[in-house]
Amino acid sequence: MELRQLECFIAICEELHFTRASEKLGITQPTLSYQIKLLEDDLGMPLFNRIGKKITMTEAGSLLRNHCSTIFGSLAGAREEIFELQHIERGTLSIGVLIGEINELVSGLLIDFHRMYPKVQIKLYGVEDVVEPLVDNDLDFAVTILPLEDERFSKVSLYEEQFYFVMNEDHPLSKNKSIALDEVKKASVIMFPPTHRCRKMIDLACSLQSFDLNPKIETSTIESLLMLVRSGAGISILSKTLLELYPHPELKVVPLTNPVLKREVGVIYLKDRYMGKAAKEFIELLIKHIAVIKK
Repeated sequence: MELRQLECFIAICEELHFTRASEKLGITQPTLSYQIKLLEDDLGMPLFNRIGKKITMTEAGSLLRNHCSTIFGSLAGAREEIFELQHIERGTLSIGVLIGEINELVSGLLIDFHRMYPKVQIKLYGVEDVVEPLVDNDLDFAVTILPLEDERFSKVSLYEEQFYFVMNEDHPLSKNKSIALDEVKKASVIMFPPTHRCRKMIDLACSLQSFDLNPKIETSTIESLLMLVRSGAGISILSKTLLELYPHPELKVVPLTNPVLKREVGVIYLKDRYMGKAAKEFIELLIKHIAVIKK
């Protein structure tokens, strides 16, 4: 049973005349008759009573017509819903973001996107590892640290950023034009917990310099971290993005050197997964937002 055969069947039901039905469909009458014969052969029962030039539906024909109304109604509904998806008037958008400042960056755009597309349901997940939920098709895309050496994913680079020392203006190191990483061995340090991706990168850099980072205070929120630094409790190492999201003019920001710590942030998504228009629009909004804050 093919959709084209059902379309031919419905046309005859509406016209109760093979010639008029064939003209309505734009096909020849023999082609129409052949399609109905194939359908009747497939079902094993006649669908029409043919009495001279008069045509009526059999009981089987009436039954099939009722089901066809449901089938074509569902198809019309599917077309309408797909049209709405194309114009971002419905749908669900699931985004994965690394916990930390990247999460802060993306979540800041949710209100703007919702205002633009209020009928789209948005789900933002803060995760430690974006790979597994992407592979499981739980996410449309994710924002994470690059490079990600995995051939299953396509990547869009968003920006590259450097890390800086942040301190109270009265701190002895605040007059320096740059500060080497090993200076943290002598200072009171305030950091995010070891599970934070920013912290992991700094811990690795310290390890490569043959020492361990031993923070005086650990806190999971940027507000409390900056408050502690501002009070003079210690210094911290933060990404440029976080400093842009939470500007504090009263704090001194000094470039970190030896080594210079940098990272690349980007969008990743499965190569074989269809990306809907809502996802594309959010990525475009993210790119534009970054262009503004990174000027």
